[in-house]
Amino acid sequence: MTRREFREHTAILTFIYEFYPEDEWEEQFDFYSDYAGISMDDRESLRLRVLAVENKKREIDDFIDKASRKWRISRIAKTDLMLLRVAVYEIKFDEEVPNKVAVNEAIELAKIYGGDESPAFVNGVLAKFMTKEEKKEEN
Repeated sequence: MTRREFREHTAILTFIYEFYPEDEWEEQFDFYSDYAGISMDDRESLRLRVLAVENKKREIDDFIDKASRKWRISRIAKTDLMLLRVAVYEIKFDEEVPNKVAVNEAIELAKIYGGDESPAFVNGVLAKFMTKEEKKEEN
């Protein structure tokens, strides 16, 4: 599985996690993994990543809340929020993923899963997590 596919599955499963009680999530994970054709080799690392995002959700949401001043978590579209959570997790807690990669991938996924304004919104929020040097590299 490519890193982009891994990230996309993580975002989708994070979205699914929102709608099911915790005790039903493993069943939903297995159902989704079967449906999406995720290999047994990739399932464990994917499951661990989703749970890592979920375990840090309160912290991640605080970061998002501060970066999206006019949009509180409760007002952000669930699809945008799932992408933001995965990207902020990568920026703040995963040293292997460069910040600009996390941002660019989230924007690309927002084009697929979000509304017309989603890519700009996701970019605007995540840009606040980039250093000045990273922002210069983008231009």
